[in-house]
Amino acid sequence: MLFKCAPGNTAKHLVQYRMDTKAPLSLLDWYKKNGRHELPWRNTQDAYHIYLSEVMLQQTQVKTVLERFYFPFLKRFPSLKALGEAPLDDVLKMWEGLGYYTRAKNLHKTATLISELPSNIDTLMTLPGIGKNTAHAIAAFAFHQSVPVMEANVKRILCRIFALQNPSPKELWDKAYELLDTAHPFEYNQAMMDIGSGICLPKNPKCLLCPLSTICTGKDAPERYPQKQKKTVPTREQFIMVYRYNDKLSLTQRKGKFLHGLWGFESVDDPLCAAEYLGEVTHAYTHFKLICKVYVYDEPSKEQMHYFSLSDIRNLAISKVDEKILTLL
Repeated sequence: MLFKCAPGNTAKHLVQYRMDTKAPLSLLDWYKKNGRHELPWRNTQDAYHIYLSEVMLQQTQVKTVLERFYFPFLKRFPSLKALGEAPLDDVLKMWEGLGYYTRAKNLHKTATLISELPSNIDTLMTLPGIGKNTAHAIAAFAFHQSVPVMEANVKRILCRIFALQNPSPKELWDKAYELLDTAHPFEYNQAMMDIGSGICLPKNPKCLLCPLSTICTGKDAPERYPQKQKKTVPTREQFIMVYRYNDKLSLTQRKGKFLHGLWGFESVDDPLCAAEYLGEVTHAYTHFKLICKVYVYDEPSKEQMHYFSLSDIRNLAISKVDEKILTLL
């Protein structure tokens, strides 16, 4: 059997039992042979470690998280309690370069509220930054509950198996529960994510290698599922004023929603007439492209600003675009 469906599900007619020697591997056998068993968050029972990996892996590739961020973060904050007791500035500094800093702020806020993660999905979803998928992932991987996960790669697999071009979130969750192997939720979910990352690719999927090929109704034209959404990315422009005094630079800690808590150079409506134009830097975010026109002004006297030396700045949590501005300086 390719995998065991939940009792009474409507997808049973898709599951075929193959006795011939050319039959594809079952999903569990495929995972045993091909799964990414070496990933550290798959080899721990620590709910905090698993929770951290789920948050870091949102919008970030496994390779980046594994090589640069996961272990240093755990070394600095080895428990949820240690994370909650640390200043937010320290957390943001350890998150520097990972992007999407709201994730770090929500992680820290959650750690200030609790010292242990609850196992109940509804309770998990009341915590800052934990949505439906993250709650399901924590429940499945940390507490071995029989629930599916719904990350981007799994969504694509479900769309192709059921030939869905533009399904609603509810429809996808219903299908996910239908296909869930309730006896082996951990292995099933990990296998689905591994197939999505290495076989059921957005372009040029490797259908001949897929253990789900015999039940996939969209395999004849897999790139049709799901339907691609055309997105127009707007461009924003900012004037950046860098104030300099005695070879030190002025930075402010952001208080708005965007990049909240990070230190950065000041954005102004109009640069000072006496300021020197240095050039521009660009940075692409998920929903827009930012162009910063950078000006520097040498202050004749130190006013009420925060001035930092270059060595001081290295100890502050700053964004990627501010790093680019610093390089330009």
